[in-house]
Amino acid sequence: MALFNMKAPVEYGEQQEAFEHFLTDFKTSPQETITTALGNITINEDDLSDDYDFMDEDDEAGQQRRRQQRRGAKEPVHKYKLMLQELADRKTNEVVIELDDIHTFEEDLGLELKLVESIEKNTKHYVEILSRAIDKLMPQPTQGLTFKDDVLDVLMANRAQRNADLVEAAERTADPAMLNEQYPAQLTRRYTLVFKPRTAMSGEPLKALSVRQVRGDHLGHLITIRGIATRVSDVKPIVQVSAYTCDRCGCEIFQPVSDKQYGPLTLCPSKDCKENQAKGQLYPSSRASKFLPFQEVKIQELAEQVPIGQIPRTLTVLCYGTLVRKVHPGDTVDISGIFLPTPYTGFQAMRAGLLTDTYLEAHDVIQHKKAYEDMQIDPLMERRIAKSFQSGNQYEYLAKSIAPEIFGHLDVKKALLLLLVGGVTKEVGDGMRIRGDINICLMGDPGVAKSQLLKYISKVAPRGVYTSGRGSSGVGLTAAVMRDPVTDEMVLEGGALVLADNGICCIDEFDKMDDNDRTAIHEVMEQQTISISKAGISTSLNARTSILAAANPLYGRYNTRLTAVENINLPAALLSRFDVMFLLLDTPTRETDAQLAKHVAYVHMHNKHPDIDTSDGFVFSPAEVRAYVAKARTYRPVLPPNVADYMVKTYVRLRNQHKRNEKKSQNFGHTTPRTLLGIVRLAQALARLQFSNTVKQEDVDEALRLIEASKESLAMDDGNRTGRRGLNASSKIFNLVKGLADSGACRADEMEDDEDNENEFGVELNLRKVKERVIAKGFTENQWMTALEEYTDLNIWQTTGNGSRLVFIVADDREGSQEL
Repeated sequence: MALFNMKAPVEYGEQQEAFEHFLTDFKTSPQETITTALGNITINEDDLSDDYDFMDEDDEAGQQRRRQQRRGAKEPVHKYKLMLQELADRKTNEVVIELDDIHTFEEDLGLELKLVESIEKNTKHYVEILSRAIDKLMPQPTQGLTFKDDVLDVLMANRAQRNADLVEAAERTADPAMLNEQYPAQLTRRYTLVFKPRTAMSGEPLKALSVRQVRGDHLGHLITIRGIATRVSDVKPIVQVSAYTCDRCGCEIFQPVSDKQYGPLTLCPSKDCKENQAKGQLYPSSRASKFLPFQEVKIQELAEQVPIGQIPRTLTVLCYGTLVRKVHPGDTVDISGIFLPTPYTGFQAMRAGLLTDTYLEAHDVIQHKKAYEDMQIDPLMERRIAKSFQSGNQYEYLAKSIAPEIFGHLDVKKALLLLLVGGVTKEVGDGMRIRGDINICLMGDPGVAKSQLLKYISKVAPRGVYTSGRGSSGVGLTAAVMRDPVTDEMVLEGGALVLADNGICCIDEFDKMDDNDRTAIHEVMEQQTISISKAGISTSLNARTSILAAANPLYGRYNTRLTAVENINLPAALLSRFDVMFLLLDTPTRETDAQLAKHVAYVHMHNKHPDIDTSDGFVFSPAEVRAYVAKARTYRPVLPPNVADYMVKTYVRLRNQHKRNEKKSQNFGHTTPRTLLGIVRLAQALARLQFSNTVKQEDVDEALRLIEASKESLAMDDGNRTGRRGLNASSKIFNLVKGLADSGACRADEMEDDEDNENEFGVELNLRKVKERVIAKGFTENQWMTALEEYTDLNIWQTTGNGSRLVFIVADDREGSQEL
């Protein structure tokens, strides 16, 4: 009975010839590359034309050179032919084959070999077919080997020369058996071949799959999976070809390794040893072997991909060659690769039975939220940023663009914007490091959108990690010691604070954490390191992160009959490490409640935020906020001497005010040297927003205003306990101005050089700055003018300098808080 013969579904010989034509004949022009990079923006030749240039009127050679450059830019370029030449010249070691290019090439020539579909369905086999085509077409290097080249380059050249000599000898002697003595193909390839998947199919963009959507039908296929990297192993060398040397005949034996495990050779299988019946012993030769960099990555489903009631699933991704070190823990990535099975071996096979494991062999990695220094801003967004910068109101626009669906909290949003920008981290000559990251704590009643603000910041920040206090242990925040499944070694796995390195860690329900777990944050907030001494591992991990915490009062809602210390159940040592602390109270007022209800109703009706009260309705999207912050973080502002002197005097006044408050038992908002550092960081962040390398006095004033606003929110309940609820607008304005005089804010510019900034009558304030502060607190201009006249008549303050200064008389320490 004749055996059943099955014809191969494709002709691999014809496809390899087609790939050879593709590598040599495929052309692309630089203009197409520019258009693709700019998001398919068409650029006409007139837009790039520079025939008339004032600089070249007298330079004929310059005009000729420019014409040649334009002519060269319009000519098509052999993309892959140039890539092969760079590969031969040892300038690159990666070959990226884009399936879009193969699809275009196949359509232009009208081929019906289904090259793209074949690659997508049997990717592992076509890696070898295209590698053979590249080996066949590899050009000669334009420059020979020199003493500067690597040892591997010399070995590769010798191996290629020996293979060529064997081919000539086999043809001359007509002995094809001599070809078996050639070096394996893996030893003569110094490149990693990867496929870049198609971006669209049938006119629609391809969507990445979640881990849950991967099925058995995808085995062997090229697929794209989206997820978050939870664990990344160390980079280890993995053997691809193992080499041995015989101690009897001196032959070199090569053993290609394709499985996870293999049995090393012990006896020499060469022809000489067999004829002489000498069982030569084989010794491994690591220098002649070939190793590839190897890294294992665990990716997990995103939170929005998990169905109701399910837990996230994970998938193992194996990275080889040039794809290692492209993924870091906490990154949200799209990984394209080959979905392959791997059977269990050894004792694992006995325990697993018929089960098998699966993994993804990575070919292409796309980062979704890149680090600030890696972000590339497209020209359209660049123009929008420049437009807002020219208006001069980018600080207000950006602050109102942070979580616009949330009503109010403008000062809190400004502080969160400065948290995103951050100050300048400095490293002193002796190695001491001064942090520039800003830490903020939000406290207050339930329902004031603290968690929503935290969620928004974690999504805008490139490396934002959101965690809850109740669900986070000390080990989960810092680092855990575990056994690496790949190498079986004890390794450290970073927690939330390590994953948020160079980013922001948002901790919700900060007051619900155990005291033992909360102590892990003390070192991170000030030193920005995590010291670990566990299981024989003693090290210090980097945690250069900003902490954004949200906490509720001790009794659910803020009790105005108790002090702030009694309401907030947090240790003072921890609170002093926060640069800014805001207390958000849910106080019922008719006007505010009506505006809040309208805002919430509008959001639910239209599924978007209402128009923000800016001059031209300018609102940044989260991507634009991230791009603006990325550009702002490239500046490193410094303190000029005059601003430093102003800051020193202001700090001394704040300490004096703190001393007076302690006598009055108003001792919550402590002014410490950390407060001075917080003002410096906030001022540097404001200077960064202005794209400036110098801190101005206005930046220091705004930083002081934010610190003052946070302290006022914390001391808001003091006025309620002392019976000040019935104060009219004039008395409230007087208390505000008195607080400005005590804190040293809004001082007259001419009096900055004076030590105490006081004359024989009292403290001189800048009337314009005081008026801006009063109106910013919600008072009208008529209320301000009324209060100014009433307290002038009482001789509590006087206006001097043609109405530019306000002299606040404090000689007899008059109290003007009485009802007028």
